[in-house]
Amino acid sequence: MATISHLVKNIVGKRPFLEEVLARGLVNYVNLAKNLQPEIESELKKEVKFSAIMMALRRISESLEEDIVKHSSVKFRETDITVKSGLFEITVIKSQNIMNTIRKLYGLIDFSSGDYLTMTHGLYEVTIISANKHKNKIIKILEDEKITKIINNLSSLTIRIPIDAIETPGLFYILTKDLNWENINIVEIVSTLTELTFILKEEDVARAFNKLKDLTKEQTQTFK
Repeated sequence: MATISHLVKNIVGKRPFLEEVLARGLVNYVNLAKNLQPEIESELKKEVKFSAIMMALRRISESLEEDIVKHSSVKFRETDITVKSGLFEITVIKSQNIMNTIRKLYGLIDFSSGDYLTMTHGLYEVTIISANKHKNKIIKILEDEKITKIINNLSSLTIRIPIDAIETPGLFYILTKDLNWENINIVEIVSTLTELTFILKEEDVARAFNKLKDLTKEQTQTFK
């Protein structure tokens, strides 16, 4: 049999932003309880006191706050954040010759000097992210490919993830939801086993860095 607590938990779980304000202690419990009251009464087919709903919300809020503390202070300590600026992104449709074309791109890049190049292969397209200084040459190499989008004025923000944290459920969500809360648009996400890179507009990087710095704590800051 459904209970008030069970129904409130389900409602909160289906609404990420509601879950977020509860976790951050930014909600007015009285108003929220009254707002949820008709929905819960409809489900239970009986009248329900808003005070009971409010109590359920407070319990959920406390549980969410404990989860935030656990994830932020344990899973991401002793990591670092690296920022790369002056990037652009280009996406092309996959073709029969795309692999031969991509090989030519590596001839432009000197990774030993800190050059930046990352590629993501999807089912139907390939996205390439590199430094602005290579932009014209890369576009020239790709001239026979179908370019669908070029995005300029980008930066990358890479966070190293401790190897023992990769087993954490919702690992990426823990990081992305904080950026979303700050209204920071993520253009792309690129990941390897222990690295997670956010591709962002240059004007958003400072805010994103500070937000993730607060989350990771005690990290070493690396800028290039």
